[in-house]
Amino acid sequence: MPRPAPTAAASAARGRAAATPVRDAVRGAVRDALAVVLPVSCAGCGAPDRSVCDGCLAPLRPAPRRLSREGVAGWAALEYGGTVARVITAYKDGGRTDAALPLAAALVAAIGAALAELDVDGVELCTVPSTAAARRARGFVPVDRLLRTAGLRPARVLGLVRDHADQAGLDLASRRRNAAGSLAAGRPLHGRRFILVDDVCTTGSTLAEASRALIAAGGEVVGAAVIAETPRRNPAVPRPEPEPVAGRVVTFS
Repeated sequence: MPRPAPTAAASAARGRAAATPVRDAVRGAVRDALAVVLPVSCAGCGAPDRSVCDGCLAPLRPAPRRLSREGVAGWAALEYGGTVARVITAYKDGGRTDAALPLAAALVAAIGAALAELDVDGVELCTVPSTAAARRARGFVPVDRLLRTAGLRPARVLGLVRDHADQAGLDLASRRRNAAGSLAAGRPLHGRRFILVDDVCTTGSTLAEASRALIAAGGEVVGAAVIAETPRRNPAVPRPEPEPVAGRVVTFS
């Protein structure tokens, strides 16, 4: 099938890419000026004057890799650990929303990798809802905010039907029990396609529950995208190698 002619969005994207070096230089100068009056420290290492210093930006550069957990296949932009873990934690639980840009860029890379495999349009990005307690404690919904930072709109079709504990610190069996049956769609989703979007995938239990809830409502899950995945603890399970991904212009509904 012949590829369609470049769209206005594609032309604009190329223009933005050409302007990137100049824009980055301007942003750097602005950050330096702001650091004088509004001192900050790096969310990854604590170095002064930058939200995320150049040294910590390096491990946050996305390298999308295939992800497969609990029957859900998708893409992760980074491996969770070290600097990546510190910046994500600072952003989510330390109020460091000023560190959002590199995390948003990583999430967009994973979404782009998931979309590059598809031959359909009109795909929506379904995020996993936070608990009421988490929203109150943080004052924002981390993944939704990252999508908005990137100019993307989350499809808020899932809701919590019961409270559950934070998944952090739970083993695989406990995570499955904790997530099972916790989500439901608020309306029928027949004919709608979704990519699941989350911040970190550990065992895949949360993604699996979100997938179950979407499918139960008549929706179709066509992929998943996360900022980072935790390394598998079982060395006998082979880890897929990162794969290069071609760019693609997609219209989000």
